[in-house]
Amino acid sequence: MRTLSITAVIVFLLDQLSKLRVIRLLSIRERGEIEVLDPLLNFRWAENRGVNFGLFANSAEFMRWVLIAVAIAISAWVLVWLRREKAGRWSMIAGGLLIGGALGNVVDRIAYGYVADFLTMSCCGYENPYSFNIADIAIFAGAIGLVLFSGKSGKPKPRKARKTP
Repeated sequence: MRTLSITAVIVFLLDQLSKLRVIRLLSIRERGEIEVLDPLLNFRWAENRGVNFGLFANSAEFMRWVLIAVAIAISAWVLVWLRREKAGRWSMIAGGLLIGGALGNVVDRIAYGYVADFLTMSCCGYENPYSFNIADIAIFAGAIGLVLFSGKSGKPKPRKARKTP
């Protein structure tokens, strides 16, 4: 559980510090967009009041609290699941990514009423209209990691020999 906790704290801090730096120090909210490595990486301000890609943003105040509750419930469920499974190192890292990212977005929703997104990546003639943040990357990577690294090892457990009377 130590690996999960350390990973979650690192992700949470990276997410919050990146938002603080880009939003406050670079004034992305006021500037709207900053070209970093155009078109591969740009900072573009977005306030996500819904779920992925702004879905369900219509009833924002209600959904804000629903999404906070869902993120906390999923984080708690992943924590309990990995503890019960006695998961390996990679599963713990994946769980830490997911939990740290989810809690980073929860803090945004509580503090601002929305998730602060600012990263935009485009490539090869495709212009991505959506913004995201480090927490979103961690959640996605953590979910993929849990799929890949958790579960049974695939090796059958050795059977205990039965004693016959």
